[in-house]
Amino acid sequence: MFSLTQFPLQFSDTSLMPYMSDTTLQYHHGKHLAAYIKNLNDLIVGTEYEAMPLYEIIHKSSTDPNAVKIFNNAAQVFNHDFFFKCIKPNGGGKVPEEISIAFGSAEKFISEFKTAATGLFGSGWVWLVLDNGKIKIMTTANADNPVAHNLVPVMTLDVWEHAYYLDYQNRRPDFIDAFLNNLVNWDFVIENLK
Repeated sequence: MFSLTQFPLQFSDTSLMPYMSDTTLQYHHGKHLAAYIKNLNDLIVGTEYEAMPLYEIIHKSSTDPNAVKIFNNAAQVFNHDFFFKCIKPNGGGKVPEEISIAFGSAEKFISEFKTAATGLFGSGWVWLVLDNGKIKIMTTANADNPVAHNLVPVMTLDVWEHAYYLDYQNRRPDFIDAFLNNLVNWDFVIENLK
């Protein structure tokens, strides 16, 4: 039987300050993500999803009208796991050359990413993905993600309010800047591009 457990953060709760507070991390990782994991484990008991790995649960449940709750929780487990790997202490800095080339320049990538992240209405995610080898930016609402669309996730930013509201209130653009300039884990992103 599949049973997902909470993964530990690869950094301390205080190591992302002042760009992300320990309180935000404790709620975001310790409560929001923990709830998705518990919900998913409870929902799949006795179903065909019980024996599937997470990727497969996401793929199958994304097209199953009877498994909306399973999809939402499975996708949010994946999305959050991926997001927490996309950030690190002393992150940010120079945009990798592969991304700069794909968008024409680092400045163009940053501009397009910020436009997508600020323009996403409501709750969701901004992704850098590989689509048949081409690097693209995409946004998804709520729990949706690239895995459900057969795309390869490379990087993500969580723009649900719980990701930033305690630190930035309604200033989502400031959170996006902090992510790009001080938090993004480019080493993880480059590994995903390979």
